[in-house]
Amino acid sequence: MNAVVLAILIMVTLSLARVSVVFALIVAALAGGLYAGMPLDGILDAFNGGLGNGATVAISYAVLGAFAVALSRSGITQALARRAVQRFHLEGAGKRQRRVVLALLGCLLLAAISSQNLIPVHIAFIPILVPPLLTLMNRLKLDRRAVACVITFGITAPYMLLPVGFGAIFLNDILLGNLNASGAEFGLRIEAAQVPLAMAMPIGGMALGLVVAVFFSYRRQRRYEDRALVGQREDDESAPAADADGRLRGWQKVVLAASLIGTVVVQLLTDSMVLGGLFGFALLSVSGVFRWREQDDVFTEGMRMMAQVGFIMIAAAGFAGVMQATGSVDSLVSSSAAMIGDHKGLAALIMLLVGLFITMGIGSSFSTIPIIASLYVPLALSFGFSPLATTALVGTAAALGDAGSPASDSTLGPTAGLNADGQHDHIWDSVVPTFLHYNVPLLIFGWIAAMTL
Repeated sequence: MNAVVLAILIMVTLSLARVSVVFALIVAALAGGLYAGMPLDGILDAFNGGLGNGATVAISYAVLGAFAVALSRSGITQALARRAVQRFHLEGAGKRQRRVVLALLGCLLLAAISSQNLIPVHIAFIPILVPPLLTLMNRLKLDRRAVACVITFGITAPYMLLPVGFGAIFLNDILLGNLNASGAEFGLRIEAAQVPLAMAMPIGGMALGLVVAVFFSYRRQRRYEDRALVGQREDDESAPAADADGRLRGWQKVVLAASLIGTVVVQLLTDSMVLGGLFGFALLSVSGVFRWREQDDVFTEGMRMMAQVGFIMIAAAGFAGVMQATGSVDSLVSSSAAMIGDHKGLAALIMLLVGLFITMGIGSSFSTIPIIASLYVPLALSFGFSPLATTALVGTAAALGDAGSPASDSTLGPTAGLNADGQHDHIWDSVVPTFLHYNVPLLIFGWIAAMTL
């Protein structure tokens, strides 16, 4: 068995068995490295060398978690839930409540899409926007697995289809650039306008999965308890009280709006989620939304809330470092090619499955493209796939696993927001639902695209 495949199987098996994802990543990295013949010190060096790649995102999430807790201290959580219950009569059921659920999911979807293409803040919006909405979701009895599927779709599908924002980086700079570079000696030349056309069918499969998740799989109500954010006191009275009718005071609205807008602006200007989160937290601190002497407690509570996600991101970067150091990715592709023979349909399926394993290990489609393109382009052309089909194969193979990997920010992001009160399991409530509703359709529709384009 290939070392990468073995490591991924170990990681997924341990994670599904509810073993800590961090522990599963470390054990899988050690097992994969040893199986590949690497010495123990070489495995540790590769693991430690990769840790730094996840540290920046981890500290960013910690700071944004502190900002999210600070926002909750303002009273916005209670005000949103109280006003929604009063205005929309959410205590019962029926068509009115269902319309509110769909409206909320639609707003979250638009926010996620905007974070990739319109205001490219990526996953930074999740720990800020989602935790204050958890109480409202509880009143709606909204299944958070549906929310995870909505957010994951919004932060993955748009950049794979729309060439603006992060989509311009993924489609034009990374996918198109690597395809043309790898295919230059074979006479392959793909135009920028062809890439979205090639990805339209696979992303259509993801859209179908989203519809199934929202309207069928997770349509039923699911009960959650009203809890404070992880690390936050249940009897916290430090936030200035809202008005009797549930409205925030005027100065609170101004401070909250300024902190939210300022966080986005600072991040865009500096390209740093850390500085953006610090700006928002600092503004709330000096404004009197919570007592000055409590700011250390608030910051610590936010970091504690994001600790699990941060450690997973760091461990995932180390795991990816070991997988790349084994050199087993190239052998995985070459051994798979030897199994195919002359069967074109089987070739497309195996290339997609191999892409699934590679991306689940590395955890990022952006990082996977350069690896896959150099190996897949010659192989796809040798089987007679057209330029559009080759683009669909490489793009879909890189996207596979991004939405359903325990180590991907596409699943860690939703978990960071939805588990702010400790009631959303990363594996069974984020990873498994997104894997089933997005990776399975990507496999099917990616294969159809490869065979028909």
